[in-house]
Amino acid sequence: MKLHHFILLLAASLFSTACGGGGTSKTTPPATMYTIGGTVSGLAGTGLVLQNNSGSNLPVSPDTTKFSFPTAVPSGTTYKIAVMTQPTNPTQSCVVTGGSGTVNGNVTSVSVACTTATYTVGGSITGLVGTGLVLQDNSSDSLPVSANATAFTFGTAVASTAGFKVSVLTQPSNPTQNCAVTGGSGTVNADVTSVSVACTTTKYTVGGTITGLAGTGLVLQDNGGDNFTASQGATGFTFATDVDGGAGYKVSVLTQPTNPTQSCAVTGASGTSNVDVTTVLVTCSNISQWTWVNGPIADDQSGVYGVLGTADSTNIPGARYWGSSWTDGNGKFWLFGGYGYDSIGTVADVNDLWQGSYDSTGTWNWTWVGGSNLSGAAGTYGTLGVADTANMPGARDSASTWTDSSGNVYLFGGHGYDSTRTADNLNDLWKYSGGQWTWVSGANVVNQQGTYGTQGTADPSNTPGARYSATSWTDKQGNFWLFGGMGYDSTGTVGYLNDLWKGGYNSSGQWIWTWAAGSNVADTKGSYGTKGVASASNAPGARYLSSNWMDKQGNLWLFGGYGTDSVGDTATLSDLWEFNVSSGEWTSMGGLQTAGATGVYGTLGVPDPANIPGSRKGAVTWADSNGNSWLFGGIGFDSTGTAGELNDLWEYNPTTGYWTWQSGSNLVGSAGDHGTLGVGSSTTVPGARGGAPNWIDAAGNLWMFGGNGPISGVNGSFSDLWKYVP
Repeated sequence: MKLHHFILLLAASLFSTACGGGGTSKTTPPATMYTIGGTVSGLAGTGLVLQNNSGSNLPVSPDTTKFSFPTAVPSGTTYKIAVMTQPTNPTQSCVVTGGSGTVNGNVTSVSVACTTATYTVGGSITGLVGTGLVLQDNSSDSLPVSANATAFTFGTAVASTAGFKVSVLTQPSNPTQNCAVTGGSGTVNADVTSVSVACTTTKYTVGGTITGLAGTGLVLQDNGGDNFTASQGATGFTFATDVDGGAGYKVSVLTQPTNPTQSCAVTGASGTSNVDVTTVLVTCSNISQWTWVNGPIADDQSGVYGVLGTADSTNIPGARYWGSSWTDGNGKFWLFGGYGYDSIGTVADVNDLWQGSYDSTGTWNWTWVGGSNLSGAAGTYGTLGVADTANMPGARDSASTWTDSSGNVYLFGGHGYDSTRTADNLNDLWKYSGGQWTWVSGANVVNQQGTYGTQGTADPSNTPGARYSATSWTDKQGNFWLFGGMGYDSTGTVGYLNDLWKGGYNSSGQWIWTWAAGSNVADTKGSYGTKGVASASNAPGARYLSSNWMDKQGNLWLFGGYGTDSVGDTATLSDLWEFNVSSGEWTSMGGLQTAGATGVYGTLGVPDPANIPGSRKGAVTWADSNGNSWLFGGIGFDSTGTAGELNDLWEYNPTTGYWTWQSGSNLVGSAGDHGTLGVGSSTTVPGARGGAPNWIDAAGNLWMFGGNGPISGVNGSFSDLWKYVP
């Protein structure tokens, strides 16, 4: 082919192609469409709207994990996914990853990650000084808060629109506080800083009881600063300043009372206040104020009788012990018999009757009223039941006495002389009234055994056996009670007794005895039962020379004596008993159940549950106007376990059950100190002695005459008169 032909053909071909191939036109095929989508993670809220290329919107519901825009996109075009509206309920922030590109196929790689917005919960704290406060949010998130903190924020944030509820899980202590939450609940839409926790310190009062306060000027102090002045006779106290909960209190006596001078001791003085404190006990007692009133210091003095019936300051009963004593309705003291010295210096049982009192000038006078001024007198009985000026009980010691509501005196038994001047144990009952003696009951001869009858049944034929050193008292109904002693039982055996008798007149005016309790045979051991629990089976062991007093309820309290303990051993005793007249039951209240106890004195003037007087017999006892009981001397055991005469003075508080050693020596054989006649002092104290007759005056003061004890290392009898103001 020629070159030009080829060129022509080529040109024709190109022309044909440019002109559509022989006149026929062709169209471009449509582009391929692809979807745009991906995955969603973490979506919990509502209202999420995604958008593509600022035009196509896609609402996405909660919990959706995949999405795809409904409008497809042509191949080769671009896409750009964005969050148009963020979700709420809860508020979330959604972020798009891989959200833009060119479409070459279905897009599934776009990632939308949603996270929930969280906010902190906290607030302010006021008044917090204690430790241990723990706050809690929504009953799960706990936050310990340190002392003195002023703000707080919980460690766990709370999701937006969720609730918060702040409470106190643990209240603070040291000191104890009470914290209250204000604005503690709500819905979180931002960081919460408005919760308020206000703490206040719990306060407690400090106080207690006061016993025995008779003086003025007592000032108590708490924690060395808060003072309380107690009025005279006060029985309780509360300090004005409260103490923080969990803080300590310490009560002390800042100023002791005067008029009279007293010593007050605090029990249960310190501790930690977690409740109102009402247990502090302040026990006040007079500082020992013994006064030597009358009589010589020397022992073994003969009696100076003077003229029968005439008071004289030079008269004085002879030195003696185990005499009988009582107080009449006019406050005068009476003394009968005992073992001692008569007018010529002979020592034996006497039956002289004396009256003692102050005259108008304030001088103490003794009056010899009746009986013999010589020892060893036989009894003049006269006719049973008939008063006579010639009647007179025989000389004797250790008789029991009672006083009735009319001021008449009754005297029972003892050791001495009967109508035949035979000396031994007696069971005769005498009445002294209007200056005359009446033989009321019992035998006019010695050594009669007891006639017991039926226990609990009164009978004119009943009679306690002859005895001495029995315990006697009068109850509020006017009945006479007699317990124990050394004498004859129902079989005629001589020994220690624990029988209890009640005596009185019947409607016919006849004297009747009732065997009320205890054994009718001698030397019965004690049955103690449970301490503090009354029982019909309880009974003190057989004994004599016990000490006793009456409480305000008319019940008998009995301490010690010489007799039989819980195991049948015989020696001096230290057990304490109460007899309830209404129930007829004994209660063991303290002391040891075995004989021969050593005294536990503790600190002078300080009550202590461990304190106890040593075992003893023949001590002086009485009850004061506050209901507390007092015990002086006797023959027994000191703080070292040594036996002998004592001059220790003890106070017993029946409310606390505590004994307090108030004065005297904790060793036997003390000579005491008479001081100046008529002048009391804190150093004045009688010498050790036992068997001293005693009286209680209208003011509740103790008076004591004579007794037996050591002087210059040798035992003798005394005739000195003492007064003690409790």
